[in-house]
Formats: sequence, structure tokens, C-alpha cells
Amino acid sequence: MKKLFQLTVEGRNRDRLLDASKHEVRKYVARQRRAALPEGVDYWDFACRFGNTEAEAVDVHFATLIGLMDEAGKSGADAFFVSILGRAGVRTAKPKDPSDSRSEQLMRHLDPSR
Repeated sequence: MKKLFQLTVEGRNRDRLLDASKHEVRKYVARQRRAALPEGVDYWDFACRFGNTEAEAVDVHFATLIGLMDEAGKSGADAFFVSILGRAGVRTAKPKDPSDSRSEQLMRHLDPSR
């Protein structure tokens, strides 16, 4: 989804336009998450860009997108550009730190000679 959302339209309330743009983004993301995952993929990830225009758009994290849209509305911007592209994501295990292992701490507690 690539779209330039206008916040100043004659006869339309600015806050309603902002709410409609956020609704459209959420609706797109929900629709994308319902799509079938390709083989070997764990989840849908999203590559997002945000800016006043398409040329000024920068990469942002998906979790910050709605907040950026709110800031654009509060700052008085006439429009903002949003690009969201769904991509396949594979979860990776976090590396275990042996010094923080709960089982290791429990074993030391039960057997002090360790």
C-alpha cells in the first residue's frame, strides 16, 4: 500500500480525515495478516515508510506508524505519505546467556558443589 493521505479537504473535518487514514492503514494490515503464509514462514512483517511526500519518506518501524500519523495531524501538515509492504518473516531464537539460565541457577542452589 502506497498512499498520500490528504488532511485538508474542503468541507471535511481534519480529525475525521486523520481517523479515516488510520482506519485504512489498520484495515490493510489486518487483511495482509489474514493472508496465507508461504512455506517456512512464521509471520507477516511490514516494511514501512513515512513522510510528508513520497520523496521525503523514510523507513520507520511499524509500531511507530500510527503515532507518526497523529504527530502529522497535530503539527498541521496538509498531507502525509505512508507506504506499507508486507513481507515474510521468520522468527529466530534469542541467544541464551548461560549466566542467566534459571535452570543453571536452580541446579547450583540444589547442588552447591557445582
